[in-house]
Amino acid sequence: MRAAKALFIRHGAESTPEGRALLLLLHYLSPVQRRQFAEKGYFEVIGGDTGNHYRIYAGAAANVCEIGENGGPRIGLCFLPVGDLPIGDVMLAQKIALETCEGSALAVARKFTPSRFLFSRSRPLR
Repeated sequence: MRAAKALFIRHGAESTPEGRALLLLLHYLSPVQRRQFAEKGYFEVIGGDTGNHYRIYAGAAANVCEIGENGGPRIGLCFLPVGDLPIGDVMLAQKIALETCEGSALAVARKFTPSRFLFSRSRPLR
């Protein structure tokens, strides 16, 4: 799993907070989401309120985008939990928020126009 391996390399072994956060994230991803994360550096979730599709990329800020009908990024979203948390914990919180309280997450999210560079396949930490 390239994205997971890259995060381990960048942040250290499983015994570090970053490593443990990544393991926790992987535990809560479905098999399809784990495969997406490994192969593409992101995983997709479905909003619990609207059914909209979102991609969560490896990162802790400006790493979420709503997917348009064409399959590409429609709008970028920046929202994260309070505190200085490891990337895996931030991504897990974003996943849970979109799946369980999408409206509240979108209400606090800063929206931006996504660029090809920001949400490209090359974005995963390698």
